[in-house]
Amino acid sequence: MRLRLITLFCILMLVLTACGPFGGTGTPNPDLASTIIAATVNAYLSQTPPVPTQTPTPTPSPTEVPPGDIPAAAAPLPVPAGTVTILLMGSDQRPDARDFRTDTMLLVALKPDGSVSLVSFPRDLWVYLPDQFMQRINAAQEFGGFDLVKSTFEYNFGIAPQSYVLTNFSGFKSIVDSLGGIDVLVGQSLTDSRDGYPGGFTLNAGIVHMDGETALWYVRARKTTSDLDRLRRAQEVILGLGSKLLSLNGLKRIPELYAVYRGAVVTDLTLQDVVGLLPVLQAVDANKIQRYAISTDQVIPFITYSGADVLLPRPEAVRSLLAQALGN
Repeated sequence: MRLRLITLFCILMLVLTACGPFGGTGTPNPDLASTIIAATVNAYLSQTPPVPTQTPTPTPSPTEVPPGDIPAAAAPLPVPAGTVTILLMGSDQRPDARDFRTDTMLLVALKPDGSVSLVSFPRDLWVYLPDQFMQRINAAQEFGGFDLVKSTFEYNFGIAPQSYVLTNFSGFKSIVDSLGGIDVLVGQSLTDSRDGYPGGFTLNAGIVHMDGETALWYVRARKTTSDLDRLRRAQEVILGLGSKLLSLNGLKRIPELYAVYRGAVVTDLTLQDVVGLLPVLQAVDANKIQRYAISTDQVIPFITYSGADVLLPRPEAVRSLLAQALGN
């Protein structure tokens, strides 16, 4: 959690779109990258890092599934040498709230050949939280922090994300607004309820400029669509963020935006980690970004003993998709 701005900056670089590496020509610019890294590091060193807010660990609810219904652990899924896996999570935690869920979970796989895979996981996946109970996957961070998230992924899918970046509603909106909004390629028109719009709110397909409030609404809207559709929209917004941050103007403003970002995310990546990623980041090829989602082909709708609607993973189908995303 020591270097939040550089972390977010580098993670979003993984999902850059048509701008090409470091701002538009398709050719890495190590001098520009080094200048930005140095300026941001200096900003970091000149300020006192905020003290992280300690959220009490909630008391887990008892398992709703008899021990015999707990799935077997997945076999380890090989991760090709040099591949970096980072889990991006967006939580619904409000200020001073004890309970929260990570309704957005996006696994980023950054590969040494310059390709990037994005894999979205639906919040209602019904999985085993190791040594605890069956529960939705979006509860793992709340009940046990990233250690439990990591072990949950490893137990159920055979792969443990190496690192994570976590933000909440206010952090997400502040990131978007600090960039002056973002341009999002909306794949399908959407009409849904929204506070302040009695007749509902509509976004048409195509390039749409969004402020933080609109981007958050777009990611979270669910009255007229499914949770699986939200996965697509979350990826569209992440790509929009990456594109804006990697524009020449966004890169030049990195030190200026430091104060906003440093309080907007939590991560386990350190300064040394990020600097070590720089050569891999410079190899990112905007034409080699692949998007995946755990969707209807990988899940089975299921009702728990308490009557909750969830999604049971189909182990072999999930494994096949993850293997494809990792390049196995």
